[in-house]
Amino acid sequence: MTYDPEKTSFEALLEFFFTKAHDPTQLNRQGPDVGTQYRSAVFYHDEAQKKAAEDMIAKLTAEKRFNKPIVTTLEPATTFWEAEDYHQRYYEKYEEKTGKPHINVLLKKAKNMLP
Repeated sequence: MTYDPEKTSFEALLEFFFTKAHDPTQLNRQGPDVGTQYRSAVFYHDEAQKKAAEDMIAKLTAEKRFNKPIVTTLEPATTFWEAEDYHQRYYEKYEEKTGKPHINVLLKKAKNMLP
């Protein structure tokens, strides 16, 4: 996925991330995947992005959108490392291996909800 600020605002991306793409209240896990590598995190590139993420967390907390606290961390973006080959096309491989759909079912449905 490539982020293009000309097509979607950072705030819209944050809202999608926090409310549709995953559960930001799960510590070190997303669905069936468990471990610190599955933590919820926003990797920001500048102070404006960090502030936008802080504001989104504050807004969702004030709205009591979730029954549990948001545990998403805010971390400065550093070197991006592409996942190993066995993690590429992971959703498809997961379903082939287990016979069960992965969280990508939600992502595919939500993809069309971005402005």
